[in-house]
Amino acid sequence: MKRLSILPFACSLAVLAGCASAGNTTDTSSLPSPASQQTTSPAIRWPVKTREHVDLWLHGFALIQEDTTLVPFFKRGYRDQMVVLKNRANVVTQLDANHDKLRARLVANPSLVNAQFVPLAFDSWEAMSQMVNVFLQAEGDPQRATTREMAVQIAGLAAYFQTQADRDWLRLFVQSLGDERSRFYHSYWTEQQRERANVISVVDSVWQKIYRPKMQAFLNNSGQANGVILLSLPLDGEGRTQSDGKVQNTITVTFPAIPSQSLEAIYVVAHEAIGRLASQSVADNITPSDQRNGVGDRYASAAAVRGGAMLLQRIAPELLGGYARYYLTSAKRNIGSDPMTSLAAAFALPDAIRDAIRRQL
Repeated sequence: MKRLSILPFACSLAVLAGCASAGNTTDTSSLPSPASQQTTSPAIRWPVKTREHVDLWLHGFALIQEDTTLVPFFKRGYRDQMVVLKNRANVVTQLDANHDKLRARLVANPSLVNAQFVPLAFDSWEAMSQMVNVFLQAEGDPQRATTREMAVQIAGLAAYFQTQADRDWLRLFVQSLGDERSRFYHSYWTEQQRERANVISVVDSVWQKIYRPKMQAFLNNSGQANGVILLSLPLDGEGRTQSDGKVQNTITVTFPAIPSQSLEAIYVVAHEAIGRLASQSVADNITPSDQRNGVGDRYASAAAVRGGAMLLQRIAPELLGGYARYYLTSAKRNIGSDPMTSLAAAFALPDAIRDAIRRQL
């Protein structure tokens, strides 16, 4: 489970758009405000959508990032699959050429993986890349801003890219993604949307007619009353969740390949929806020393998986077996004759953390 609360960053996007009328020489008219990015029809809660720029950004990370977590950041084999497709098309892009340099900086500064959340604040590649250019022109220094609002915006991105080396990495990454998009990814993504159009319809129907109503009370009580579900091609069991108030949330989940696998998206929604509660339960039941030593991080992933199972057991027990099999498969663990027993063994938790999650459901 990857989760980020980005209220300050989202606010900085809104004020940046306002700076265009205050004499800023960079055209920011296409930059979205949080309202325009996350607005949903009042009649439809948590609609299911897809966004190319989100997938492109995550695709870039998937191709350069080492992925060794128990529940992987991205679909297993995704990088190899993309390499095969590009080789067949005889396509080489700047992302390929700059792979080693981009990956080296991720190794040197692992916290850069948190920048995977950046595209969730935008509604298009153009808006995102334009804002990155504004940030880079200021060299990440809020003191170089001509207005207080611009300083806030620069500080928002500077939270991810704190050093000159990080900003150089960002510049190279965005340039490389732009070339990847024009030479390969846009056509690939568009083709996948056509091929999986029926998957989107099935996921949306199952979610809106059956499982969102069952989950809505929990979403309301956990400060996630509304938002958007994004189906993302590179993702597997680890989603990406942006929490930005009760009605402006984004949960990014796996994009099933075929309609018969559509429930996989619902499994990941449950896993992500419980994430904040699971993380707090971990924090409340470990010592400061454990937190410093990384124990909390190790438990957080297991807590999200087990917490998602507890949530489904309460609201949709018919999904429990499929959920357990999905996450055991994602983690490459044996399913056995009793998937729930195998899940508890593969994602072991201290009783105190497990009980804390259960009490809050």
